[in-house]
Amino acid sequence: MTEPISKSVPQGQFKFLSASDWKDYKLLDSGHGRKLEQFGKYTFDRPDSQALWSPQTPVQDWQADGIFKGGDQDEKGAWSFIAGKPPEEWPVSWKGLNIQTRCAAFRHMGLFPEHSVHWNWAMEKIRNANRPTRVLNLFGYTGVMSLACAKAGAEVVHLDASPKSIGYGRENQELSGLGDKPIRWICDDAVKFLRREERRGRFYDGIILDPPKYGRGPKKEIWQLDEGLDELLSLVRSVLSPDALFVILTIYAVRLSYISVGQALASQLNGMGGGLEWGEMSLPEEGRGFDLPTAVYARWSSDL
Repeated sequence: MTEPISKSVPQGQFKFLSASDWKDYKLLDSGHGRKLEQFGKYTFDRPDSQALWSPQTPVQDWQADGIFKGGDQDEKGAWSFIAGKPPEEWPVSWKGLNIQTRCAAFRHMGLFPEHSVHWNWAMEKIRNANRPTRVLNLFGYTGVMSLACAKAGAEVVHLDASPKSIGYGRENQELSGLGDKPIRWICDDAVKFLRREERRGRFYDGIILDPPKYGRGPKKEIWQLDEGLDELLSLVRSVLSPDALFVILTIYAVRLSYISVGQALASQLNGMGGGLEWGEMSLPEEGRGFDLPTAVYARWSSDL
């Protein structure tokens, strides 16, 4: 049972995270509710409601291999290809990890490049611990965070409700030459899985979670962020090891302050010591020094 909130609740400090460590990804331009990006050798024009400013080049003059027509709030729309259709999938690389990229449903590309700020951070925590670590990656999508943690030396449990995403994750594992690394790929509902892990007394040294605004489990379990986040974080706390290293929480697609997200995490980590960072994540735009905000986050570490 979680202890009452006290002065031992970790205090947060603001930190702005910009994913500037890519060679195979670039944000080329943004504005008027759109963004022009390069994934490997292909360029794509996608909606982004955060891009409220004027683009460097008028959107109608952008040259893209693929355009997603539709909004980014209700996720309705479809791809069109005007400069020759890209292949079904193609690899991009990040620091030795190889990830298959694709024009997927709901405007997605098979990875979220802004998350490299967390991949780096988690790898550093695992390596600096200099001991065996077990990491749980909830809502893990196509598994790049899982691969990063495994490469750093952790035993990883990767969980997602989509069998297709898990299949892509396994593919990325082999493509990255990490087939011998200890990653368990599990298709399950996150809340049900955490409850079982709590009953089993199974603990983790690091937990990453990127919950959706609204989601369904593999058996059509319904979950909503505004109703379920506090319980989810309470369950995360219940399976953290006494000498845990870190927790990373990222939130997309909701009108939340990073302070709300940070304090939600802090309220469940009473007595853990350490400290919190919270703030915004972004992608740096080429050419003019703008940053496109993507998500809010909070992350706790025992050594902050």
